[in-house]
Amino acid sequence: QVRLVESGGGLVQAGGSLRLSCAASGSIWRINAMYWYRQAPGKPRELVAAIASDGRTNYADSVQGRFTISRDNAKNTMYLQMNSLKPEDTAVYYCNVITTFANAWGQGTQVTVSS
Repeated sequence: QVRLVESGGGLVQAGGSLRLSCAASGSIWRINAMYWYRQAPGKPRELVAAIASDGRTNYADSVQGRFTISRDNAKNTMYLQMNSLKPEDTAVYYCNVITTFANAWGQGTQVTVSS
């Protein structure tokens, strides 16, 4: 079983920055792809950013140029650096990790951006 613990959410003013972390533990074996999703009230969950095992990254158009996804394989940890935050970035952010034998989700962390 894989356990994910997220941290780093909070309240920030528009234009500010936050850094989310997602630490994986348990029967990981090998981590393949890692993802950040978000879900705003009344809206479906959407993919924000992805990072493959070889470090290749992909971003939603809405966050391209403002958010940076990264991973520390030695620590089994993924990060999301969020800069130039906007009120529309307000959502619960979830990490998702695909390992050899598991598809795990974090509990979610609230990000609120005030205008």
